[in-house]
Amino acid sequence: MKTVFISNPECNKHINPIGHPEQVLRLKTIISTLNSDSFSSLNKKKAKIGSFQDVLSLHSKDHLDLIIEKSTHLEQSNLDADTIVNRDSLPAALYGIGSVKQAIDLVIGGEAKNAFCATRPPGHHAERNKAMGFCIFGNVAIGAKYALSHKSIRKVAILDFDVHHGNGTQNLIWNEKNILFISSHQMPLFPGSGYSDETGAFNNILNVPLKSGTDGSHYLKVMDEIILPKIENFSPDIILLSAGFDAHKNDPLANLNWLSEDYYKITQKMCFVAEKLCKKRMVSSLEGGYNLSALGESVAFHVKALMEG
Repeated sequence: MKTVFISNPECNKHINPIGHPEQVLRLKTIISTLNSDSFSSLNKKKAKIGSFQDVLSLHSKDHLDLIIEKSTHLEQSNLDADTIVNRDSLPAALYGIGSVKQAIDLVIGGEAKNAFCATRPPGHHAERNKAMGFCIFGNVAIGAKYALSHKSIRKVAILDFDVHHGNGTQNLIWNEKNILFISSHQMPLFPGSGYSDETGAFNNILNVPLKSGTDGSHYLKVMDEIILPKIENFSPDIILLSAGFDAHKNDPLANLNWLSEDYYKITQKMCFVAEKLCKKRMVSSLEGGYNLSALGESVAFHVKALMEG
């Protein structure tokens, strides 16, 4: 079985103002990287669109109604200071949900060993009733809830290695005893949550704050000593990754010191644990990463490890 790569050009119609870090060129950089000869064996698919019903599996109707209303405007409309929508943003966000669901179906169905979804806008900051931090809907959280609808899936683990805390995912799965959420993130940093005492209603949340300047070698030790034992003890049937690449030392929005090749080592460790626990079933979905050169290199290492896993 091959690694599947899922994206959709419709996501590029979600356009932020000039100078906004979450830009169209992020996705174009990833597509260009994965169209190179090194990735010719990738099984590439166009993302299917998600539904309003998918959104309502975890978000409130008020939240969905607000996004629908704001997305009818011809001009750009602010949801908060840095989360902006236009008339094409709603379908773009729904493709994000659809891509994760599609990847989950392919992996559970044995048609792919693992998957990487590259869509935008990202999702891990979107809470039940609020869009924020460039995010509209919680793609990975919704995907985890969807995965549990499969008879073969009893438990789902999510690892979020974006440099920012995945407050939205935490908010959405707080009361979901069959979903484990682990977030490693720089602290202090936006959005200001992610303390170690935030553990969920069923001890199903593990936050791993990292000091400014933490490098990749230290994070790999944190994985071995804290993160991987938690996942192994939970024993999931599938693993989802919120794959943010903004912990890179060249990223403009934070101050961790990871290198591009660190994402290969991180992903490799996750492939090992996925093979050990859940028949290699793993789905990765793009979150942050705002230095285009670092993003392209880091995604290349990430997908290389997925293909080898």
